[in-house]
Amino acid sequence: MSTIKNYLKTHTNPPVFLVSGGMLIAMVVLASVFPKGFSTVASAVQSFIGTYFGWFYIISTTVFLVFVLFIAVSKFGSLRLGSDDAKPEFDVWSWISMMFTAGMGIGLVYYGVSEPLLHFKNPPLADPQTQAAAESAMNYTFFHWGLHPWAIYIVLGLSLGYFAYRRNLPLKPASAFYPFIGDRIYGPIGHLIDILAVFGTLFGLATSIGLGASQIAAGLGQLFDFSDGLTTQLLVILAVEIVAITSVMLGVDAGIRRLSVINMWLAIGLAIFVFVVGPTLYMLSYLATDTGYYLQNLVKTSLTIFTSDDGEKFQKAWTLFYWGWWISWSPFVGMFIARISYGYTIRQFILGTLLVPTGASIVWFVIFGRTALDYVMNGIGAQQLLDANSANAIFVLLNQLPVFNWLTIIASALAIIVVTLFFATSSDSGSLVVDILTNGGDPNPIWQQRLFWAIMEGAVAAVLLVAGTLGGGDPLSALQTAAVTSGLPFCLVLLLMCAALYKSLNEEFVGEAERKRVPTTGHGR
Repeated sequence: MSTIKNYLKTHTNPPVFLVSGGMLIAMVVLASVFPKGFSTVASAVQSFIGTYFGWFYIISTTVFLVFVLFIAVSKFGSLRLGSDDAKPEFDVWSWISMMFTAGMGIGLVYYGVSEPLLHFKNPPLADPQTQAAAESAMNYTFFHWGLHPWAIYIVLGLSLGYFAYRRNLPLKPASAFYPFIGDRIYGPIGHLIDILAVFGTLFGLATSIGLGASQIAAGLGQLFDFSDGLTTQLLVILAVEIVAITSVMLGVDAGIRRLSVINMWLAIGLAIFVFVVGPTLYMLSYLATDTGYYLQNLVKTSLTIFTSDDGEKFQKAWTLFYWGWWISWSPFVGMFIARISYGYTIRQFILGTLLVPTGASIVWFVIFGRTALDYVMNGIGAQQLLDANSANAIFVLLNQLPVFNWLTIIASALAIIVVTLFFATSSDSGSLVVDILTNGGDPNPIWQQRLFWAIMEGAVAAVLLVAGTLGGGDPLSALQTAAVTSGLPFCLVLLLMCAALYKSLNEEFVGEAERKRVPTTGHGR
């Protein structure tokens, strides 16, 4: 017993580690034993939040975007995340690859075709399946995956990077509140913030793993004509978790960085293939048109709160879901990009993290989403595309491309590999983040704990998948809802982080000015 106590004191933050672990086990048990009841309660909570706090999400996410843009162009932008002469730990390409694959990679593949099609069928501001519906579909897809999500991640990532690398505080969310509560970040208040971050990250990862497994299984089912059911999905989870565990055990540089860079090139290759063999001129035209429409209507889209029944239903199902989801995931992505951003200036950090992934996401959705819309509106595989679910949609699109069958097979196989590696990079970077959260903020945790959290992620996803299939409920969806629900209190946390970061940045500049001021009298002249 004394050995266990010594281990916990030495390598973990016991309150965060034990409470988070206990909550994880309790939620898994509840979801497994009472899948339908758990799903019902979780959905009711989400509906309540959407009805009474939707305005809070809409306004807050816009505040985050305005705040990070202000910091980027302000005098604070020249400060480095580290000492004034610090050099970046990772080169620009590796840095971008890791932030992108950890942040949204798997979601882009999963929703790249399906979300524009779903908005096209049920648009909030146009008649279904019209040119206006296609325009609205691309605008809302960009809105959900563009500047706002990355602004949310930047708030937390910049706060952690600043306080860890310039103020020498632990790399954990509670550290961002040091200007307000001082050393109490090491007490119950700080523990509560970190536990909330662990909760959102863990169940977000479990849900993402479940979605990734369903898409990989769907692709394998199309290629090899076998069932994409429970057994296949469990085998997929096992295989991918082996890759993720290997990566996380090798560490950030040898494992996560290399896997991320490889997968970025593979994803780019898949996008280029569809761009070349698909309606290229159409894509080029709408890349400019859709981007321009998104930017021109950004303020209106950002602050629109629907009051009609159809609009309110759309906003709850999509925008509020995404905002809660990105906020609950912000500890994961924010901590990870903070961990890999040592040495960059604040301006480089904000503009790189905001503009590059947003631009890449826009290009991806135009290539895949606009191609699907073009085919539907011209009657090319229209019904198959409109009927496809999110897991199958990308493979249905690849089957419509005007190429030889063997090229379709290669493209589908490449898509499966890309999803698998995005799956693995999200899992291994997530393991690293959860370990940092539960060990007190050490950015280089011991391998035993990295292994423990990597295994736990796969085990949780597998247990929930089995429970959902055998219990007749949908605990993965319910747990996703629970993770989104955790976004509400964490949204307030992020708003307070903005205030704390500005306060600290301003104090640093005032202090620096005082130190540099030349005395006008006395011996200092």
